Amino acid sequence: MSSDRHTPTKDPPDHPSSSSNHHKQPLPPQPQQPLSRYESQKRRDWNTFIQYLKSQNPPLMMSQFDYTHVLSFLRYLDQFGKTKVHHQACVFFGQPDPPGPCTCPLKQAWGSLDALIGRLRAAYEEHGGGSPDANPFANGSIRVHLREVRESQAKARGIPYRKKKRRKTKNDVVVIKKDVANSSTPNQSST
Repeated sequence: MSSDRHTPTKDPPDHPSSSSNHHKQPLPPQPQQPLSRYESQKRRDWNTFIQYLKSQNPPLMMSQFDYTHVLSFLRYLDQFGKTKVHHQACVFFGQPDPPGPCTCPLKQAWGSLDALIGRLRAAYEEHGGGSPDANPFANGSIRVHLREVRESQAKARGIPYRKKKRRKTKNDVVVIKKDVANSSTPNQSST
């Protein structure tokens, strides 16, 4: 008798393509594409930064922080660093491969901080942070801090920082030679 209680429908429920059931039943959730490594790291970094803001006394909300909080976050992260940065008074200051241990602190490497700031700058804009000009992660003081960290770490290890130059491939050389040849041709004809 239970079949009497159930009123049959025009379209069976296991046919989602039917037009009458399509609008009445919600679509099953689509499996999300797994996040890329960059997106996962960006999300993790953003959550860590927000947690840091909440741990402040008094707790800060996203709309309340500025570049000074970003700088204090970067300094806070140094306690979790793995890069030995020698003090100027250390006997190993300026040596790339010190022969023994010392008591100098471990800090976050410059490259890690630089990448972190890039990810947080993007995450801030994704979370409705406003215009890129108002982004605290893009503030000039952050760039100055990163430059100072880079230079101090390079001096402490005795490794001068040089920008990596892009290697030229054979195709680049050919294009450059063609450009030089083409640019010199009109000059010769005009003289």
